[in-house]
Amino acid sequence: MTASLDHVEAAVRGWLQGASDPLILGLCGAQGSGKSTLADALRERLEADGIRTAILSLDDLYLSGAARAVLAREIHPLLRTRGVPLTHDVARGIALLDVVRDGNAVRLPRFDKARDEPEPASAWQSVPANLDVLIFEGWCVGARPQADAAIVTAVNALERNEDSDGSWRRAVNAALAADYAALFDRLDRLVLLAAPGFDVVAGWRLEQERALAHRLAADGRSTAGLMDAPQIARFIQFYERLTRWILDEMPTRADLTLRLDNYRAPTT
Repeated sequence: MTASLDHVEAAVRGWLQGASDPLILGLCGAQGSGKSTLADALRERLEADGIRTAILSLDDLYLSGAARAVLAREIHPLLRTRGVPLTHDVARGIALLDVVRDGNAVRLPRFDKARDEPEPASAWQSVPANLDVLIFEGWCVGARPQADAAIVTAVNALERNEDSDGSWRRAVNAALAADYAALFDRLDRLVLLAAPGFDVVAGWRLEQERALAHRLAADGRSTAGLMDAPQIARFIQFYERLTRWILDEMPTRADLTLRLDNYRAPTT
């Protein structure tokens, strides 16, 4: 992670030179690729030099279970599971980025993955006015929609068996072309942590879940809502199509692409 951090830090410091407005930095990467760890370390390094920095995760914009249940009833049952576009509070994300851009103080939401519910407002992070850098990290930050023809054929068993008519993936793709495009248009720069392929994601995601379980147990909190390996194998199928598309399309336009090996070390 140190090598990736060095690359991203150098790029950010270059982008900050002569900038008068806050830098909204998009950080994209597959599940388990180390986005959150890198974002935390980058914030520490920048703040050590007096560069006011905060982090907003796309995951912290997930809708509540009740809101996703409405989507499941009205659009498609697969939208009950958090993850893909349509399951985030995009309007809140846009408003937050605009507040930061205007130089105002803000409170950033948090999401509890163990409960699969947003944290109450009392647990949100207060961020002072006049930030220099906001790191906006997430698995599909900066993603663009696919061509209509590309979403016709299912990429996995989930799509074949539970979205046989393609209505779920069409709805997700349409969201990327609309509200999510407006959200991602607010990025000044985009960094991609490019996994070597989707085949590593299950292992990375399992490591991530076990690390979360360890932290929760250390804090005396319940781990009942966390997933085991079979549950993760199903869960990552929700992410597969867009993850593969990001790895294919985004490197050609990201401001910085770091291609990772199986151990998350940059190869370029």
